[in-house]
Amino acid sequence: MGWKDTALGRLAIAKKHHRTPEERALVRRLDLFLMTFGFASQVIKYLDQTNINNAYISGMKEDLDLRGNELNFFTTFFNAGYIIMLIPSQIIMTYVRPSIWLPGMEVAWGILTGALAATHNTNQVYTLRFFVGLLEAGTWPGMMTLFMYWYTPGELAKRMAFYHSARECGGMMSGALQVAILHTLDGARGIAGWRWLFIINAIMTVVLGALGFFMLPDSPHSPNPLAKWLSKEQAQLADERLTRHGRVRPGKITWKSARRVLSNWVVWFFPLIFWSHGLGTGGVAYFGVFIKSLKDANGKPLWSTTAANAIPIGGSAVTVLTLWIWGTISDIFQVRWQLLVVESIIGIIPGIIMIVWTAHPTTTPIGAAYASYFVLFASNSTAILVLSWAADLFPGDPDARSFIVSLCVTGIYTITTGSTVGMWPASQAPFYKYGWPTSLSFFIFGGILTVVLRTLDKHYLRAKRQAAASAAAEVHESHSDDGLATPSIEKTVLDKSSA
Repeated sequence: MGWKDTALGRLAIAKKHHRTPEERALVRRLDLFLMTFGFASQVIKYLDQTNINNAYISGMKEDLDLRGNELNFFTTFFNAGYIIMLIPSQIIMTYVRPSIWLPGMEVAWGILTGALAATHNTNQVYTLRFFVGLLEAGTWPGMMTLFMYWYTPGELAKRMAFYHSARECGGMMSGALQVAILHTLDGARGIAGWRWLFIINAIMTVVLGALGFFMLPDSPHSPNPLAKWLSKEQAQLADERLTRHGRVRPGKITWKSARRVLSNWVVWFFPLIFWSHGLGTGGVAYFGVFIKSLKDANGKPLWSTTAANAIPIGGSAVTVLTLWIWGTISDIFQVRWQLLVVESIIGIIPGIIMIVWTAHPTTTPIGAAYASYFVLFASNSTAILVLSWAADLFPGDPDARSFIVSLCVTGIYTITTGSTVGMWPASQAPFYKYGWPTSLSFFIFGGILTVVLRTLDKHYLRAKRQAAASAAAEVHESHSDDGLATPSIEKTVLDKSSA
């Protein structure tokens, strides 16, 4: 076994293709514009997605005379629109420039967020929340797909981690931001604070969305003409970098290509692993409810409402730190499936402890339960590992990568919408007798799927992938000399890889 087969030999920094000064300059520009917009957009998206909860407890309930489960239905209508649009958005993005589609959607949902400030009944809110969800749906999968267009395997996971951590960062800052808006503007110009909340969020969203028309670069072979920060030479360099790693230029997704991708059994491993880990970590969303429901021997709450809102912020910080660490390790050592197995093992630990604590709360230390929740937050980095691994296994199939991203998100939203009440019912808090056994089962299942896919890749898929990468390099070189168009390259590569 040569040194290249060792862990050191697999280091991204130890590979022959050291980044040139021009490549480093390109990556810095991508980080400055693409990553900055993506991170800020994800924070804004989270604020616009969750501001309904802040508005509800800040006067909206009384002003609109909400007396039942309207808040739950606000979320249900949002999720319905979100689920419907996830896959269509990925397809549309192959026909419409991402720099038009994604910012255009953001400007549109920003306007509708502002319209929520003018609502006077629940039907108006239901309608607007549905369309806000519809318009927000393409952002996360669309940005993840763009990262796959521009970043190499040694750069991708940590960029995905940084982007994905924006949600947690948004969660940590949203409370303070929303409180500041409510306290400073409540009653200004005769407008209630909760209405100002939607207005300010809308302004932030529209302004950022407008910047996206200039900050998003589209794809290397067809760069955004409004992205003046990216030169023609840099776009060409980006295209060459991806070809070096066997990546094929993205084309339009058709019914034929969709059927081809969806009939590929390997594709479905990634959503299944994603869904398993997503359901396994479902308990983190109810950490605050767990804290709030704890009582002492006299039946008095152990923690105040403020503490119940503040303590989970520490869990979000654990997730952010884990995301950054996992993403960096994944890129440097080029390990994806190994970290997914580690995450499964980490997730199994709190499942076992909490099953024991739920059955024996008087004899099991409460500190074990607190620690279990924080450990569970540390197993919440699945998305970046699953998607970066998918990019490695499907370098020559951009359609498969796009579908994997959308299937992962569509499935987890659909499944959790229908299952969380059964797994984590508020009436059982803090003793979730169904949630923890289910969480443990899903982590075990996800770990098994990961090992199975790795075994299949090692003995069956890798040889085909390497052959396709060689074909891509040969075809790119020959067609570049002849000046032939990209579609010929794509067709030849796909034909050779499927032979």
